[in-house]
Amino acid sequence: MTYELYYWPGIQGRGEFVRLALEEGGASYRDLAVLPRAEGGGVPAILKALEARGNRRPPFAPPLLKSGRRVIAQTPNILLFLGAQLRLAPADEAGRLWTHQLQLTILDLYLEIFHTHHPLGDGYAYEEQRAAAKRRTQDFLRVRLPKFLGYFERVLALNDRRGPWMVGRRLTYVDLSMAQVLAGLHYAFPRASARALRSRPRLRALETAVLARPRIARYLASGRRVPFNNEDLFRHYPELDR
Repeated sequence: MTYELYYWPGIQGRGEFVRLALEEGGASYRDLAVLPRAEGGGVPAILKALEARGNRRPPFAPPLLKSGRRVIAQTPNILLFLGAQLRLAPADEAGRLWTHQLQLTILDLYLEIFHTHHPLGDGYAYEEQRAAAKRRTQDFLRVRLPKFLGYFERVLALNDRRGPWMVGRRLTYVDLSMAQVLAGLHYAFPRASARALRSRPRLRALETAVLARPRIARYLASGRRVPFNNEDLFRHYPELDR
């Protein structure tokens, strides 16, 4: 089966969590964000999928994943589906729910990272909310980031005897997502993230292990991955990296 992924071009965003799962799972997929318009890709294809008539279960926003006639939206929902399809989640129900729970928590952290530079909402430019962003970021780096990273380090410690992964003995999609968030933190807050991760060896080891996966390494070296940039959810403003 060939999947179709719909997400906005030019940014990694939430679509990157899905791409990493598709890449690690060795799936055949069409990425509409990078497909030329002449070949049915680009923004028009995404808008068409969002506005498709006759869909009694319409999506709210990308990312969307098409699998046959099925259209699945919301990043954790897509990953819950792909976890079973691509063997990137445990086979038992308790394990699947635990993996899904961790993914939801990772995306809570992801949203808080976005709110550091846009605490008043993305309807305002960063320059219009710089003072609020500095205040929000100070609290995030001092309180919220250590709380999240401490939690994930504890999860890894509880699974320590089974390897470097968060769930069981095999890599799951939450390991890929965690590595993606850590990579984003390195871009957005190179100084602060290095300081925060200094005392979290298991998180550092997980990121290293994910990046060393053959399929992930090939994807990162392929040129197909959109670089981090300041139009994305991870953004680097030097004055916030304290």
